[in-house]
Parts: sequence; C-alpha cells; structure tokens
Amino acid sequence: MAPTPSQTVGPFYGYALPFAGGGDLAPAGHPGAVTIRGRVYDGAGAPIPDALLEFWQPAPDGSRTGAPGSLRRDPVTGAVAGRTGLDFTGFARVPTDADGHYALRTLPPGGAPYISVCVFARGLLHHLYTRVYLPEPTDPETEPLLASLPPERRATLLAVPEREGVYRFDIRLQHDGVHEETVFLAFD
Repeated sequence: MAPTPSQTVGPFYGYALPFAGGGDLAPAGHPGAVTIRGRVYDGAGAPIPDALLEFWQPAPDGSRTGAPGSLRRDPVTGAVAGRTGLDFTGFARVPTDADGHYALRTLPPGGAPYISVCVFARGLLHHLYTRVYLPEPTDPETEPLLASLPPERRATLLAVPEREGVYRFDIRLQHDGVHEETVFLAFD
C-alpha cells in the first residue's frame, strides 16, 4: 500500500497532548536550573498561538536514557504518575500561549551542547526540527553544525542570555523580511 499523505497538524492536538508542568524538566528551585523562553512566529512575523514544542536533551551528566515515565501523567492534576516527578527525563512538551510564548525550565545538557526541538504548528504538513544552543558551553567555531553556517544563520540557533539563568530563543518558521528563518534540520 502507498503511504497516505500528511495532514495539517493543528490546532487539533491542543486538547490531548499538552499536560500540566510539561515544560518543567527541572524541579522548581533547583540550583542549576535554567529557563529558556521565547515565542514562535509565522512568516508574516505574527506570533503563533497554538504551536506545540517538544524538547529532548541529555541529562547534565551526559546520559541520554532519562528516567522513564515522562508522559505518564495523572489526567486530572497533570502530576507525574508512578514516580516522584523529580527525576530528569530529558523530555518536555510545551504549548505556546495566545501570544505565541513558551517557557521551558531545564538543566543544562551534558555531553551535547544543545537541546533538540521539534515544532508542530498549523499549516505545517511535517513537523520541523531545530536545536537550541546555550551560549556558555558552546563554541560556535568548533561545534560542527554551527561552524558550517554563515554567522547570520548560526545566530538563529543560539539562545540569547536575558539575565542569570534565563535565555531567550525565538523560533521563526519563515524569513519575515527582517528576521532570519530559524535553521531547521532534515533527517533522512
């Protein structure tokens, strides 16, 4: 049988996929936690109010297995079911709000200088993959992907420090005439 064509992704998933605390990879008050926040924009430069972002990353020690159960949630409270909720899973799912904002509280990744991001949004027939690089542990001249990009494209993958422990990372689905489109990755 031939594969079926892709369908427009959203905003249908907003009912079941987001969960309370979905952007909280690090426990509140954890001393090493960082916040990555930003907005998702369309090609006209308007914020997208119903995008869904998934984040994957290694733990601070570089392990990639994560604690099991990141998606096992109590359907009423959103609390993690079957474990303490303090274990690092390496996975988060965050919807954007009515103004296109999102926020992720996590621990800096170990073993890789980036956090992987998957973007789902209305009008996208296929989800998009990108990366967030935190500036402190990343040398853009030696990291292979960043070094392969011209400086203006490279900048779309680098989180910008706002204050201690808080970074801004906006995702732009297309060039809007002023801002570069975020670099998206293709996987075969």
